[in-house]
Amino acid sequence: MKHKGKPLVKTAVLTALITLSVPVNALEKPQTMEDMWKIIQAQQKQIDEMKASMAKGESKVANSNLQTPETKVATGNVQNSEAKINKVVSPQSADTQVASSAVKKLERKTDVLSQEVEKLRTNLAIPEEKQLKSAYGMGPAASKVYQVGKGLSIGGYGEAFYQDVVSDQGKMNADGTLQHPSNADLERIVMYLGYKFTDKILFNSEIEFEHGTSGEGDEVKGEVSVEFASLDFFIDPLANVRTGLVLMPMGLINRIHEPLFYFGNHRPVVEQVIIPSTWREMGVGLFGAITPELNYTAYVVNGLNAEGFSSAGITEGKGGGSQALAENFGYVAQLNYDPEALPGVNVGGSAYVGNSGQNQAYNGQKANVFTQLYESHVQWKYRGLEFRALGSWGFINDAGTLSAANLAINNGQGVVGSQNYGWYSEVGYDVLPWLIKDTPQYLAPFFRYEKLNTMAGTPANYPNDPTLNQHIVQFGLQYKPISQVVIKADYRNFSAASGNLPDDFNLGFGFIF
Repeated sequence: MKHKGKPLVKTAVLTALITLSVPVNALEKPQTMEDMWKIIQAQQKQIDEMKASMAKGESKVANSNLQTPETKVATGNVQNSEAKINKVVSPQSADTQVASSAVKKLERKTDVLSQEVEKLRTNLAIPEEKQLKSAYGMGPAASKVYQVGKGLSIGGYGEAFYQDVVSDQGKMNADGTLQHPSNADLERIVMYLGYKFTDKILFNSEIEFEHGTSGEGDEVKGEVSVEFASLDFFIDPLANVRTGLVLMPMGLINRIHEPLFYFGNHRPVVEQVIIPSTWREMGVGLFGAITPELNYTAYVVNGLNAEGFSSAGITEGKGGGSQALAENFGYVAQLNYDPEALPGVNVGGSAYVGNSGQNQAYNGQKANVFTQLYESHVQWKYRGLEFRALGSWGFINDAGTLSAANLAINNGQGVVGSQNYGWYSEVGYDVLPWLIKDTPQYLAPFFRYEKLNTMAGTPANYPNDPTLNQHIVQFGLQYKPISQVVIKADYRNFSAASGNLPDDFNLGFGFIF
């Protein structure tokens, strides 16, 4: 007589063996609690079905005729290691034991996933540390939110330095203080906070604390600022949407401004003065990849405010997301080309155009103040070599009107240049692999040369300021004991068309996480 329970138990055994064909440790770890719950529910359903099959098979065996030639009563007690009970051994007992063991293993896998869910709950869904790498034109630490499956992302960076002004020649201000004193500064501590709502929508932000204190609203002493805060909507690799307080895609440093990714304790002066840093405005736009080698970013933003323009350039015309005037709009776009045939090479350029008058009167006269800024750049990374070069050119219409207004109110801004330009080139080389084989550490001497002039052109009948036509020679060392920490030392020599300016020596550190 055939036992109908036997196929049921065998089915349970087969199901268990298939389920357990992948070890627990080999399972790909789910990225979100939602993924984990789906797997847990599926495995629990399997466990229930297997137990039901086993119970049904054992019940049929128990009710069958035990005196058939196919069955016999065990003459002794056999210890079952899983259930720890004595029972009668039937031809189905071996299959039942295997199935029972399989159920136990599946339950253990389910427990592992349940524990992972609990960890995510208790740790506020903060993801495990992943390799830091740039994404969508942002710095590596700023890109962490793009790597998480879902939920909260936290990153950041910081930098501090000691600056010794070595050739100020004791120049004094009218109040008896040094014009250029040596100083020590916790320049900035930054927190990146991001949240990935879904695979299609995420939020990213940067909050910066400068100079170790808020300084009661005094920017020179220190301030707390939101450097960017934007929502990304991923639609297609060719075109995605970003809106909010966005970093302007101009130059090399404005978006990737974390201290491990530029030489020296200070960002290049050209990318602070000619291209304002950190330049951010309220806006909306698109970003994406036209081809795998060619990517772009383009925004419509609130325009600059020409009321802040001065002999030092357009930097103080930034809106910064702080009740920025938006009577006029600005338009900015950047293209970057990374040829597959030349790994490590990047060539790109960007442009900004827009009126900056903001419907205001300047010394009783309204002006559009059409403003243009263009830049092109190239960088090459090959083994231990890093080379960068950038050039930028700017044009300001109605500079005469602005200059007249500045001089009329005598606020110290002076003449506004109708043209400005700046360029720099730098090179560094990691020498440590030549000294220590297969070392993960980094030691690079570097050299940078900068040339800039915020008054390359002046409106008719207004004087030029030769002190703004500057050359900067800089050299130093970068040491990275690990990939997330850098120690820097550098010397800068400043000179101008009208004579030398104070030099400085800088020693500092930076980090990202």
